[in-house]
Amino acid sequence: MARESKKAKQLASTIDREKLHGVDEAIGLLKQNASAKFDETIEVALNLGVDPRHADQMVRGVVTLPKGTGKTVRVGVFARGAKAEEATAAGADVVGAEDLLETVQGGTIDFDRCIATPDMMGLVGRLGKVLGPKGLMPNPKLGTVTMNVAEAVKAAKGGQVEYRVEKAGIIHSGIGKASFPAEDLRANFDALVDAVVKAKPSGAKGKYVKKAAMSSSMGPGIKLDVAEVATA
Repeated sequence: MARESKKAKQLASTIDREKLHGVDEAIGLLKQNASAKFDETIEVALNLGVDPRHADQMVRGVVTLPKGTGKTVRVGVFARGAKAEEATAAGADVVGAEDLLETVQGGTIDFDRCIATPDMMGLVGRLGKVLGPKGLMPNPKLGTVTMNVAEAVKAAKGGQVEYRVEKAGIIHSGIGKASFPAEDLRANFDALVDAVVKAKPSGAKGKYVKKAAMSSSMGPGIKLDVAEVATA
């Protein structure tokens, strides 16, 4: 443990905590400093000028990262008959109806994203207390309650991520792995920021993107120059 903290201090000493960095510069520093034994995730934190306690200031949505996430996403689908077959053919990992309900109620959640056909929501609604706190409840606004299950499964598998502002007005999201080429991380970063800026709620007043930072799983945070991040 001491060795790890010494390493963390060494990494932190290579970063000027107060300096505002350009996005490309920050990506370069994070890739250079990512020295964990696993492929670290590159994460972005955006501090927004919103109060999510007000419904008209909630920022939430999905965005497809053009270069993928670098993660294997397991997808669960609540569907019956032809739609269940469609989901399986599209690559869903777990497909079912009452049987899947019982599995989840029994404490086994073997998926990272959950999709349901509209007719299954009466069933899925019973799992609100289980799926809700984990952010897994299907939602029509996020495209996870749909008759087009094949497209939803492919999107979830192909780099689609969900973002949601937390109580403190911050959005956290991974944009790929440290092993990604710098230009791929930049493309994913731009896609995320563009989606968040477009999702600016009408109730938000003043500066929207107040602060931004980037970090790797085990590395120190790097402050970004907000002027470069978004002009909103």
